[in-house]
Amino acid sequence: MVKRSGTPLANLDLNLVVILRELLRERNVTRAAKRVGITQPAASAALARLRRYFGDELLERTRGGFVLSPLGVQLAAQIEPVCAGLERLFSTDSAFHPHDSDREFAVLVPDYVLAALGEPLSRAMHEAAPHVRLNVKVMKERLPDDPLEALRGLDAIISAPTARLRTPGIHGMELFRDRWVCVVAAQNPVGEHLTLDDLQRLPWVVPHHPDAGYPASSPLAPLLARLTTRPTVAVRVESYQATPYFVAGTDRVAVMQQRLAARFADRPDLRVLDCPGDPPPVVETLWWHARNDEDDGHRWFRGRVAEAAGTGSHAGRGDQPLPDRDERRLGARGQLQLGQHVADVGARGALPDEQLRGDLPVRQPAGHQRQDRALP
Repeated sequence: MVKRSGTPLANLDLNLVVILRELLRERNVTRAAKRVGITQPAASAALARLRRYFGDELLERTRGGFVLSPLGVQLAAQIEPVCAGLERLFSTDSAFHPHDSDREFAVLVPDYVLAALGEPLSRAMHEAAPHVRLNVKVMKERLPDDPLEALRGLDAIISAPTARLRTPGIHGMELFRDRWVCVVAAQNPVGEHLTLDDLQRLPWVVPHHPDAGYPASSPLAPLLARLTTRPTVAVRVESYQATPYFVAGTDRVAVMQQRLAARFADRPDLRVLDCPGDPPPVVETLWWHARNDEDDGHRWFRGRVAEAAGTGSHAGRGDQPLPDRDERRLGARGQLQLGQHVADVGARGALPDEQLRGDLPVRQPAGHQRQDRALP
């Protein structure tokens, strides 16, 4: 938040913090007034005071309504944790009660993870805490440049482990593993077993692909290293979930996560095949700021995410091989059911308290010693 020297906290009207939060949320004076329980003129007067204090419009009028100014965007990213902290500070009961709480949890996820566990997470939270709110932000291409700073305004990030997340002050818990599979059109002349030569020859549909080519940090970098030539990218799309739509009816191939590919298993114009080259598994991990370790509400939230990850797969465990074609069958609502080759992940939903606190590492090399419960 903008620093104003010479303005002691005692001279500030903290009631303005409440109306500021609703103004930034709603971007509308009338709706913000209704949320706070004051009149529209009172909310307009509060906005005028806030504008004088910050020396900024905060809400700028356009033809389509109000939009946040650059400073307003900055304040919107910081106001939620400030208000949450104040609410906990002045609460007469510091314990978290899911049935009575209207706390909001903000989480940043790739759209693939949203497809894999968004619905079970929504159901689990609604059943246990009907008034608790979710603020789901979809990651576009990459992680924030400073994840630790981002986690000051977020409750969690779900992402594969990277060096930027394995830093002191950030704790993590592995949620689930998945495996890479290939999706091709049903009429594609390739056989039931793709080869690396096929991947080199076929044009690709690739999500979140930068103009400059495949970055070394790409999750498919180990597979691409096995190819003697870079594949041709026919379609670049800013969504994992959109890739199959650009494969159907073409000679293209998409390499995607099995949990996501399983959602398209009821389409007769697509085939899901094993990926050649033995690429390493996809590891999705929940990351949070260390200061939230002992927060009762945050611990509850981490438990619900773990529960959703354990039961939310449409294809069982994604780290298991695809069964033979004749063992694949469609279940209710077109979900792919994968015979006895796939373990039941439902038993993995409950995790020990020490793991929910971040006491257990995601994956540790042999002999590695952790310090301060931060991931390596």
